[in-house]
Amino acid sequence: MVMQAEPVYAAHQSLEDQAGRKLRTIYLTPQGHTFNQKMAEEFAQEEELIFLCGHYEGIDERVLEEVVTDYVSIGDYVLTGGELPALVMMDTISRLVPGVLNNDVSAETESFQDSLLEYPQYSRPEEWRGKKVPPVLLSGHHANVEKWRREQSIIRTAKWRPDLLEKAQLTKKEQEFLKGEMKDV
Repeated sequence: MVMQAEPVYAAHQSLEDQAGRKLRTIYLTPQGHTFNQKMAEEFAQEEELIFLCGHYEGIDERVLEEVVTDYVSIGDYVLTGGELPALVMMDTISRLVPGVLNNDVSAETESFQDSLLEYPQYSRPEEWRGKKVPPVLLSGHHANVEKWRREQSIIRTAKWRPDLLEKAQLTKKEQEFLKGEMKDV
């Protein structure tokens, strides 16, 4: 089951005709570059994107050569089609567009920012089932809170995704902190 070239081309051409210009077209395929936060940031700069989704065996190669600008995968596994990867990408990209989130700063302080995972989050009450919110978060001292969050991001990344640390920009002081923290692990 391979999708024929002409119907895909006609649909694509119709979208470009409406836009009045060539549009960036992303084909979702396990053969593409693996989607990441940096790509999402790049795609979020586009005014419009086309997500081209094959199904089962995909789309005739000739039309792909004609219309696709980016080949993208969301991971090293195979799905029945590109629809779910397209939705994952749309959600990731759209939250980076100014005005989509209620608080634009939220998109800047998430996991993978600076190649680190996000720090732990807490809510009320201050104590739940004997577990307490870290006192520094209740202190009201913004500099100490930010320092704690950064340290927790570093610890969490080292513990769960050490591969990311290779790209992280850590100060000498943070590198020493990490060495001290990882001795006990």
